[in-house]
Amino acid sequence: MRYHSLMMGQIYAAADPCTISTVLGSCVAVCLWDQGREVGGVNHFMLPRWDGNGLPSPRFGNIAIPKLIEAVVAAGGRRTHLVAKVFGGGNVLGQGEPPLRFNVGFRNADYALQALALEEIPVVAQRIKPDHGTKIAFETSSGEVILRVLRRMERDPGRP
Repeated sequence: MRYHSLMMGQIYAAADPCTISTVLGSCVAVCLWDQGREVGGVNHFMLPRWDGNGLPSPRFGNIAIPKLIEAVVAAGGRRTHLVAKVFGGGNVLGQGEPPLRFNVGFRNADYALQALALEEIPVVAQRIKPDHGTKIAFETSSGEVILRVLRRMERDPGRP
């Protein structure tokens, strides 16, 4: 099985069995999957919306989600059979307790859920707004996600 490591602002979809992994903090990853065709893909976005300045980029949710849908359909998925799993949007920058208007992770997570609802893609699993980082590995053939919690390590006071 192939393996693809996804970085911030990237999208990857595969028709052949593939494991797509990424590490998330305040960023969000949307995993899309067509069970009948065993096709799937993942995006990794940093901010909810592109404001029109600069080039449109999948670093923004309003660009990344439609581009992921296009990529999964281009790989053989059927638009009407897609389901989503959403991860990340953590409060890893220490921006206090919810509700927080300016917490970028929470805004990313909320945007992903709203955008998928507008696209009429059901969210069948989610792990959003944690207080830690997350590593996910998405299997395109089965739709399974392996999730690993990443805890912040305390610095040894005796070391520089």
